[in-house]
Amino acid sequence: MSVEDLEKYEAEMELQLYKEYRDVLPMFKYVVETERRFYLCNDVRVDTQHIGAKVWFEVELNDAWVWDMHRPARFVSHVKVVTFRDLNVEELSQLTERDLLPEPRGIEG
Repeated sequence: MSVEDLEKYEAEMELQLYKEYRDVLPMFKYVVETERRFYLCNDVRVDTQHIGAKVWFEVELNDAWVWDMHRPARFVSHVKVVTFRDLNVEELSQLTERDLLPEPRGIEG
């Protein structure tokens, strides 16, 4: 497999992942972003932990979708994440038809 073939394959996988994300987004209430992953979920709980000056977050997600093009199954019933870095949790507003993400353009070949 050439470098060009590999790049084309990865671009096609990313496009497929984006299309899936666009399709499943209306099914979820929250967006959760860590330094390693991006999640959509319907229930999120964050516990901030401290020991001395060290701070970390224990995050539990239920009914989640994971942005990861290398996972064969992106829907997960329960996820527990521990992170020492940035954590972003946003509640999604209900999307209307006009708010839906645009259809991605195909890959030029």
